[in-house]
Amino acid sequence: MNPLVIAPVAVPLAAAALYAVFGWRRGTAWLGALAAAGLLACAIALAVVGDTGAGPLRADALSAYMLIVIGAVALLAMLAGPAYLAAEQAGHRAMRRYGVLTQMFIAAMALAVLASSLGMLWVAIEATTILTAFLVGHRRTRQATEAAWKYVVICSVGIALALLGIVLLHYAGAHVGVSSLDWAALSQHAARLDPGVTRLAIVLLVLGFGTKAGLAPLHAWLPDAHSQAPAPVSALMSGVLLSVAFYAILRIKVISDGALGVGFARLLLVIVALASLAVAALLLIGQRDYKRMLAYSSIEHMGVVALGAAIGGPLALAAVLLHILGHGLGKSVLFLSSGHLLHASGSSAIDAVRGLAARAPLLAGVFGLGLMALLGLPPFSLFASEVGIARAGLAAGLGWPVAVALLLMLIIVAAVGRHARGMILGERQGEAIAVPPTAATALVAGLAACALLGITTGPLRSLLQAAAAVAGGTP
Repeated sequence: MNPLVIAPVAVPLAAAALYAVFGWRRGTAWLGALAAAGLLACAIALAVVGDTGAGPLRADALSAYMLIVIGAVALLAMLAGPAYLAAEQAGHRAMRRYGVLTQMFIAAMALAVLASSLGMLWVAIEATTILTAFLVGHRRTRQATEAAWKYVVICSVGIALALLGIVLLHYAGAHVGVSSLDWAALSQHAARLDPGVTRLAIVLLVLGFGTKAGLAPLHAWLPDAHSQAPAPVSALMSGVLLSVAFYAILRIKVISDGALGVGFARLLLVIVALASLAVAALLLIGQRDYKRMLAYSSIEHMGVVALGAAIGGPLALAAVLLHILGHGLGKSVLFLSSGHLLHASGSSAIDAVRGLAARAPLLAGVFGLGLMALLGLPPFSLFASEVGIARAGLAAGLGWPVAVALLLMLIIVAAVGRHARGMILGERQGEAIAVPPTAATALVAGLAACALLGITTGPLRSLLQAAAAVAGGTP
């Protein structure tokens, strides 16, 4: 096996082992950032090298692209981690546990996008549930513990549905001579799979992995978990874990399109996409907690991604992948900013934060521009990706789902804008908020990258096109 394929998993695991042995101290505090930078470098190298061929771990253009997303968001989160934990005044034991669990979490996500087997992919995503449950309950308050249990229960239901779907898909494959769960082999022989069994399997898999992606109807864990987790963990969960779960749906969709035609998965994804957008719009209108506001925004964006995947085609899928990266960068910046707001105000209530522009101009600018990015305003990449999805939808004859989605997104813009106006421009309340230099660097860098991608994809253009081709079933 190519060592370069193993490295994205091995690097964060090595960092986790070092945290377990040496703990969290001045000499190891930045180890997570170094490991994330190493993972990002490996992802870029894999993108340059191209398809690595056969093996239990395999990297094609889609896998390499998702590794870049994981590495970029992890780097931002790990750069902000030391300052966040110092402000929380966490004990050395809690900090050691945080270092070990976050690195194992990143390794599990890397394993998920490199796995050549649906079985290994399922195991990796299940591992993220176990690891992040402890991170959600990091503060050990009553609210954090309840959120962790809710997260475990709902995601366990979802992952059980996905497991049943994999069993049925294996049954269908075994009857046509595909004895393994290799997604490439299943895609190759998809036309021979039993339609009835495959149809049930696809429904279970979309619902199961959709639960972990934050899609309706099993989305209820997301606002509680993201609002209680430490800010860097929320950045990882919202910015990249949801997208890793949706990556599994993209792989499943290729099999579904080959076995059942494009119409079945398209209808299923359109339903969950519009349901997710509707849930987000309705619950954002009266939202009073800014961390939960960001969490419901994640449900919205996963709905947009699902709509783009339903549309299919090179333009829509390239826009979906660009949206995944833009959302990861923008949402990580916002959750990291929310951590500083929480430490300064002592509350996650929207009414507790007023006059942010006067108290902390840098933080206000980053938070306001981050919200602009997530609302799909130019020059940020989410504007370009949402326009691309809308154009592709109209060209594919899906005008009515696109129109409904745009209407719901307009409601979300109005709701979030109303909440943000008071937070940023309201009458000043409280003392000035200082942002440590390393954390400020991470915030500005993430926002700048999101804006740059909205202007030009640059060297990512060819990788985006190749990854979109893989997601469309034409590697």
